[in-house]
Amino acid sequence: MFIKTRHHHTHHHIVSIAVIVGALGYFVDVYDLILFSIIRKSSLSELHLNPVVDGENILSIQMIGLLIGGIIWGVLGDKRGRLSVLFGSILLYSLANIGNGFVQTYSQYAALRFVAGIGLAGELGASITLVSELVSKEQRGICTSIVASVGLTGAIAAYFIKQEFDWRICYFIGGGMGLLLLALRATVFESGLFAKLKQMEVKRGNFLMLFNPRQRFTRYMKCIMIGLPTWFVAGILIGFSDKFAAELHITEPIDVGKAILYFYIAGCIGDIIIGLLSNAMKSRKKPVYIYFLISSVCMFLYFRQQGGSANMFYGICAGLGFGGGFWAILVTMAAEQFGTNIRATATTTVPNMVRGSLPLIIILFKWLRSITDNNYLLSGGITAVICMSIAIFALYFKKESFGKDLNFVEI
Repeated sequence: MFIKTRHHHTHHHIVSIAVIVGALGYFVDVYDLILFSIIRKSSLSELHLNPVVDGENILSIQMIGLLIGGIIWGVLGDKRGRLSVLFGSILLYSLANIGNGFVQTYSQYAALRFVAGIGLAGELGASITLVSELVSKEQRGICTSIVASVGLTGAIAAYFIKQEFDWRICYFIGGGMGLLLLALRATVFESGLFAKLKQMEVKRGNFLMLFNPRQRFTRYMKCIMIGLPTWFVAGILIGFSDKFAAELHITEPIDVGKAILYFYIAGCIGDIIIGLLSNAMKSRKKPVYIYFLISSVCMFLYFRQQGGSANMFYGICAGLGFGGGFWAILVTMAAEQFGTNIRATATTTVPNMVRGSLPLIIILFKWLRSITDNNYLLSGGITAVICMSIAIFALYFKKESFGKDLNFVEI
């Protein structure tokens, strides 16, 4: 009996450490991911670059880095273990961020954001995979929500740190936090399911398995499509909120950093609530429908606020953030949909494929502007409807995965 309780206690300890390190890792991840949007204007202006044109390009380059990194780290997570990914990705993005503090030219800036993008791609998927496999299925939704909501406070930290420090120092702080995290990371244990998997004769971390057979590929694509509205909102409606506000004739100029701040504060709250909702409704899908409804209403309000006040504008940004706070459940659904031998690959690539879709959404948005006589609002509105429709469609056809046992492999 004694041994049993002791083992149970140790297991609890392992779980709580995994959740803490996962949450802090994602905190630094979001800080670094969002930092560029917050200091885009000040840093690019100081380097005599164009904050809008060069800003859109560097953002796209960073997102392509995430896309490539997602595949690399996902495959490594299934081949070498969940932990080696946490280790490697933190090291890479920390060094890239420190390098970012020294840039002088556009090409240096773009290259380092690309490398940082590759590094940032590993964090969330590896953390969620590890936590999903370590905790009981009853607690899974709650624990992954904690990881996501603590992570999102990284964006809030980025906003306040930017108020106090020069943009170069902001990058150094991000890199420094990452290196501190590496020291903490030494205390986490590998997932038991992965340890078992190593003894089995199955293909591990084969990225191409996600594309074949067709049934598995559609399962994978649906996970990605559900996430599209979040990044459309974060990347375009919030990331370029100063431009939209000018088009909407908002009474005062809008600070993008502040819009990001409200968006993410509400996102944290949304992420915790959806974890609890998911448990209460015994469903992963139903709460996401509710959040889609909230997002749609807020998008509608966003485009309807002609000549409104700045506070109203920030309020709507917060509403969009809350409605986009289904990120934790989205990544948990990805972890629950795939077997242990490609779980890290799926869970790490899904959020990065969603983030990596941002350049495509930006291309669509630019193309719509080119055919509507540069009508920012109309183009944004059409893009919103397209992203939302795809997501609702994908969610409708997705299988429920609440309470699923994760001890299975894909053949």
